[in-house]
Amino acid sequence: MFSVGEKIIYGENGVCTVDEIGALPMDGPGGKVYYHLRPLVGSGTYFTPVDSNAYMRPVMSREEAEAFIATIPGIEPAICSDTRFNHVDAFYKELFKLHSCEALVSVIKGLYTRMAERKTKSSRAEATMKRAKDILHGELSVALGIDISEVEDYIARSIAE
Repeated sequence: MFSVGEKIIYGENGVCTVDEIGALPMDGPGGKVYYHLRPLVGSGTYFTPVDSNAYMRPVMSREEAEAFIATIPGIEPAICSDTRFNHVDAFYKELFKLHSCEALVSVIKGLYTRMAERKTKSSRAEATMKRAKDILHGELSVALGIDISEVEDYIARSIAE
């Protein structure tokens, strides 16, 4: 069980802070126990039962984050050979479901490659890339203790060393 104040990865929503653990206000006393989660990126609150099968895990440690960053150059881009929009979307959605930083980097690299080859920008590709970066950079920012806006430069500097 997670603790109030802990930062966790919640499904495909990225980093969330456990703000509260308890029943939903409309359930009254004795109701099912929920995590009340506040996302790092975005707004609102997610409610998920403590005993849910939803994907939840602690944010990686600083050491794990630094070791992961060192592997980024070797991660291959995820490139969908199909050009139909719904197939491309489904391809990337499956990668998000892996809940791994490696998959997110693969998505980001694949979309950069796809947009460079087509020499055009796609709002769908840009939205998918932003989502992947928000999740990845959110976790790395918490693990490294830096602002999310600094993560991309931190990765670039670390890889260049």
